Amino acid sequence: MAMADESAASVDGGATRVDVPPVGTREQAPEEINTSLFPLSSASLSIAAPPSVPQWLSNSSFTVDLSTINDAVASIHRGDAGLESEPESEEEMERQDKTTAKTSYELLESSESDGDSRRERKRGSKKKKRKRERSGERGDDTADYRARKSGVPAWAGPDAKPAKDYYFDTHGDRDNLAFGCLYRMDIPRYKSVNSEKDFGVGFRRFYQRKESTLDTDDDIDSLDSKFKSDGRYWSPRYSALERHKSYKRYRILASKKFDDTLEDDFIPLTEDVASHESTDGSSSLRPAVEESWEDEVLGRTREFNKMTREYPHDERIWLEFAEFQDEVSSRQPQKGARLQTLEKKISILEKACELNPDNEDLLLALLKAYQRRDSSDVLIGRWEKILIQHSSSFKLWREFLLVLKGEFSRFKVTEARKFYAHAIQAIFSACSKQFRQVKQISGLPDSATIQLELGLVDIFLSLCRFEWQAGYQELATALLQAEIEFSLFSPSLYLTEQSKQRLFEHFWNGGGARVGEEGALGWSTWLEKEEEERQRAIKEEFARDDEKGGWTGWSEPMFKNVKTNKVAEDVHDTFPEEFKEEVEVETEDLKQEDDTEALLKILGIDVDAEPNGEVKDTSTWVRWSQEESSRDHDQWMPIHSKSAGTSQIDGETDNEDDEHLSSIILYEDISEYMFSLTSEAARLSLVSEFIDFFGGKISRGLCSNSSCWMEKILSLETFPDGISQNLTSVYNALVKLEASSNDYCNMKSLLGDDNNISQRTSMMTFLRNAILLFLNAFPRNHFLEEAALIAEELSVTKMGSSSHSITPCRVLAKSLLKNDRQDVLFCGVYAQREAAFGNIDHARRVFDMALSSVEVLPANLKSNAPLLYLWYAEMELSSGMVEHSESSSRAIHILSCLGSGESYSPFKSHPSNLQLLRSRQGFKERIKTVRLAWITGSIDDHSIAVICSASLFEELTTGWAAAVEVLDQSFAMVLPERRSNSNQLESLYNFYLRMLWRHQKQLTLRKIWDAIIQGLQIYPYNPDLFTNLVKVGHSYTTPNKLRLFFHDISHKKPSVILWLFALAFEMGKGNDSHRIHALFERSLADGKLRSSVVLWRCYVAYEIDIARKPSSARRVFFRAIHACPWSKKLWLDGFLKLHSVLTPKELSDLQEVMRDKELNLRTDIYEILLQDEIPL
Repeated sequence: MAMADESAASVDGGATRVDVPPVGTREQAPEEINTSLFPLSSASLSIAAPPSVPQWLSNSSFTVDLSTINDAVASIHRGDAGLESEPESEEEMERQDKTTAKTSYELLESSESDGDSRRERKRGSKKKKRKRERSGERGDDTADYRARKSGVPAWAGPDAKPAKDYYFDTHGDRDNLAFGCLYRMDIPRYKSVNSEKDFGVGFRRFYQRKESTLDTDDDIDSLDSKFKSDGRYWSPRYSALERHKSYKRYRILASKKFDDTLEDDFIPLTEDVASHESTDGSSSLRPAVEESWEDEVLGRTREFNKMTREYPHDERIWLEFAEFQDEVSSRQPQKGARLQTLEKKISILEKACELNPDNEDLLLALLKAYQRRDSSDVLIGRWEKILIQHSSSFKLWREFLLVLKGEFSRFKVTEARKFYAHAIQAIFSACSKQFRQVKQISGLPDSATIQLELGLVDIFLSLCRFEWQAGYQELATALLQAEIEFSLFSPSLYLTEQSKQRLFEHFWNGGGARVGEEGALGWSTWLEKEEEERQRAIKEEFARDDEKGGWTGWSEPMFKNVKTNKVAEDVHDTFPEEFKEEVEVETEDLKQEDDTEALLKILGIDVDAEPNGEVKDTSTWVRWSQEESSRDHDQWMPIHSKSAGTSQIDGETDNEDDEHLSSIILYEDISEYMFSLTSEAARLSLVSEFIDFFGGKISRGLCSNSSCWMEKILSLETFPDGISQNLTSVYNALVKLEASSNDYCNMKSLLGDDNNISQRTSMMTFLRNAILLFLNAFPRNHFLEEAALIAEELSVTKMGSSSHSITPCRVLAKSLLKNDRQDVLFCGVYAQREAAFGNIDHARRVFDMALSSVEVLPANLKSNAPLLYLWYAEMELSSGMVEHSESSSRAIHILSCLGSGESYSPFKSHPSNLQLLRSRQGFKERIKTVRLAWITGSIDDHSIAVICSASLFEELTTGWAAAVEVLDQSFAMVLPERRSNSNQLESLYNFYLRMLWRHQKQLTLRKIWDAIIQGLQIYPYNPDLFTNLVKVGHSYTTPNKLRLFFHDISHKKPSVILWLFALAFEMGKGNDSHRIHALFERSLADGKLRSSVVLWRCYVAYEIDIARKPSSARRVFFRAIHACPWSKKLWLDGFLKLHSVLTPKELSDLQEVMRDKELNLRTDIYEILLQDEIPL
């Protein structure tokens, strides 16, 4: 294409002129044509490259000023815009002609139109500026959320230098709120699609509407202003839209053919989102519903109403209906609307309770709803009314007592005791009535009676924990002593309950040694010996009468005559003198009181002044709280009354007893809480709780799903020994994989070492004496025997009277074996204690002796053999599983003897293949027998030992896969409902997890993780499962996955155990104070967990010791004592840890409130002042 005439184009406003020849001119040298890559450049032909520079660098595109290109492009765009509308002036027409002339690139000289061109560009820039301002005004506050600010066309590079050294930001950048920092990159823009039919249609419409924008490479500021003003998805506009109750959403429902195959964490991707092809080739839409929140509420309410009419006695439907009202209430911002929803929930539950008056779950849900609406007095009145109608429900009584203790305004110790007495008497009356009805038929308590008695034991243990935590340790100990004597060692006489209590009063006030004290024999044995002494005294008196000879007529005994004559003489002869002596004694007492007051005045103490109002130093209150804690730690044993002489445990004199009148527990203090137990299970539960209450270790624990276990965990003040070991194990596993442990915190260290039972030798001695007495009521109980040996170890080792080479409990074990040489299970328990102290050879001799003598024992004792074999094999493998080692060969030999049924012989060599084959077949036969027993519901420790032994045998001979298969088959024998309530099956599951953990290197993470998750679904309160969960989750998964699981289970099964391990995980990962603070708040937001003292104490300790926030700790402390006013240890934490933020006046007021709540205070502040002689 050739051009006839030369043309000119003003590139830079006429400032530069460059002559460009026509494109079609053939005389131009090829070099000149190829050197211009950008023909609009003003310097393409005028700038010549130096001769020393290579030719490829002499191209003008590397040296041209690129800013001129933007002006040229802008002029072209202005020319295009002029084609659409007619020019308004001659200047515009002339400029248009110049712009559209494309036949020549000749640049004209500068003229007067150059100034006009500059003015026109200035006017155009002003129009663009006004347009941007108008678009910003239309966007309101959401305009700040677009990707790039209006005044920033592009982000400056790292090498660019700003025109100024600093700027003043007068508007603020809201993006900093979204990203938490100064964010310099482009921000993605999100826009919600309001589709009409499905997501695909809306997306296609959106894509078609914005196709040119998405495909072009223009700057982000060239986007449509309406699109920019929509804001981001979290902008106020979209937030308000999402919260609007009339905003309709699509809910795509799952296909029915996947209902049976879907799992909780599995979403199939085989179907299209919108539709899927059916089997006959036709297309069918998946069910989808477009509805607003109001539509959903109406629809679900209509559905619930229909279901409650059709199934009025289904409690699950009523509870879901009531929970749905909570969901509705959470979406209502107005308080009045929430109160209306609460009233609706109460009416629903009232209707449900009217149709199901005996359902405890519905009653509890109704009372919790009342608690949110009514005042404390009205609420207690409603509870009392319901408890009168359901006095035999220990579940309702337990919840009521928890609510009563948590009411700070009306809490007093005496008030709580009164209701505890009412609860025990009501439940015991129901037990007696039930047992009388059953006794006429079978003579033995039925399951209903056993459950009532177990609930009665739970209420009684709750009373003992309450008294102990309120500071009345002596009363708690006396209650347990009295109930053990009353239920386990009552005389074998047919007595009414009133006669039995009068006889027990004679024992309690008679000065006899009680359970746990030195020389204690039990109530029945003490009564027999007293009767023998009385008969002996009568015989001696008759013998003296026979020596005199003949009958001399009726006469009083000689010692009574002497006493009567002496009293008569005292009355007639010495009355005035005694009266004078009493007057003199009273005068001396008054003089002593005057001397004491004078001494206090010398010290500067005014007795008539307010007791604690003028203590100016917080250190005085700190010393007072330390002394109070020390006395609580030491003074836990009740002292006998003055008629009993000296104390049985400490040997104190009568004068010392008089100084501790509060430690003397009279019969009137315990008479209201006494009850008799008829079932063996309830008695054994009482004994086990007695051992656990005083810090003993008993392997026969409760099932973690039992109400007694959950009540015990909820009432914790400190970490028990088992949970403390689990938390330490979690901490060690977390710190081991991290680089440094400086910022990490051990959950156990928050509360200190106040739960160290090895320091309480007197308590361990008391516990050992009590367990030895229990063995008279439960002979050959290896759980109690093991607890006795452990208590002996703890009491002896602390006194330092034995070395580690000799087991501390060896003397006690030998004395027990002498009394009963056929107790082979005790031999196994003793051998395990020897192995725990490293005496493996001695333990092997004891095991060999016990297993060799099993064959000659009676048939009922031979059934204990599987436990012995299992303990022996586990002891051999306790040092670690090493293939082809001597310990492994010994274990295989031991288990093969059990499987084959052959008589046991000590280990000599590895078993042959034939023996292993016989043993494997023998285990199969034993498992079949166990299966038949489990079908009938007979699950005991012996059958569990057979399963564990078979699995361990397969692990040693075949491999872990065969061992796991044995355990999986055994779990399949039992229904899930029975598994969740069996302590034996829970111990079997713990054995299963330990085996998987031993082979974690050979197993996949999925196998171990699934096993733990399945176990937590069945036993959601098991601390061992949570320990394994944290270990596996920290080692093989991301922290967020573990946090997500804790979050999910906290909504389904919240518990103190769950939150303790969640907190232990976060503290072990590092000191993320915000996350840990959120966990504490979420755990204590639960209505039931709010009464957990251990959570509150951990929260206060964390804020003051780890987070270093005294003011936050102060707020948490006041919330804690308001929620748990009965815990004296929690109150003392305020004195010990918060003395830096609490004034002396506040500490004095705290002590006054403690007295007002009737907590037991053993130390007066004057004692501390007199010790240091510090005046007020």
